[in-house]
Amino acid sequence: MMLFKPLFQNKDRMNFLKFSSQTALINAITGRIANLLTDAVKKRGQASLAVSGGTTPVPMFAALSRVDLEWGKVVVSLVDERWVPVSERDSNENLVRTHLLQNKAAAASFIGMKTAAATPSAGEKECAERLKHIAMPYDVMVLGMGSDGHTASLFPGAEKLPAAVDMASGRICTAIAPAAATHERMTLTLPAILNSREIIVHISGAEKQKVYEQAISEGPPEEMPIRYILRQAKIPVTVFWAPR
Repeated sequence: MMLFKPLFQNKDRMNFLKFSSQTALINAITGRIANLLTDAVKKRGQASLAVSGGTTPVPMFAALSRVDLEWGKVVVSLVDERWVPVSERDSNENLVRTHLLQNKAAAASFIGMKTAAATPSAGEKECAERLKHIAMPYDVMVLGMGSDGHTASLFPGAEKLPAAVDMASGRICTAIAPAAATHERMTLTLPAILNSREIIVHISGAEKQKVYEQAISEGPPEEMPIRYILRQAKIPVTVFWAPR
């Protein structure tokens, strides 16, 4: 049974949904994503899904991979990527191929960010060209949130953060080097993230609930870049949370 309690609403565009268990959360978030993708296919003949890496979405990926929908008309892509070979465990592409692009979802198309370039800066142009093959806006954008308030690879303190969140940049992706994390990255820019029909933020555990509560309080968005998502008034955002 999917029990949740709306904790926070703002101008009908954002909800915080608190679930009683991971099972309830996975059922709900998987159902929401599947409904959005199915609706997109019915209306436009295709659908796009951008997902994040990390350990949190793995059970959701596994559940979503078994959902019966027209996966052959769905394009899956990434929100960000570590600049490592896709064969490595730290690769988000590897994660998605291992846990999401399986079972029924194996029929989906996939567009990755990692190129053969030695650095993400050198790979920016090719990555952007790849991403331009995705019909925009994204139908579903699934984000995570770090304990420092980062989302995608928009990290506080990153030298290129101002450029990455510049709404007038015209850029879909950018290389970025987190100040306190391993690996250089490629990330969708803020304007690309907000070029979505719906944004889902998937988090778990008491620590992340505290980070969320801090993020919706006052403070500069560059200190907690998830604030750029939570404070914008354009795209509906739903935060899914459950205890670990």
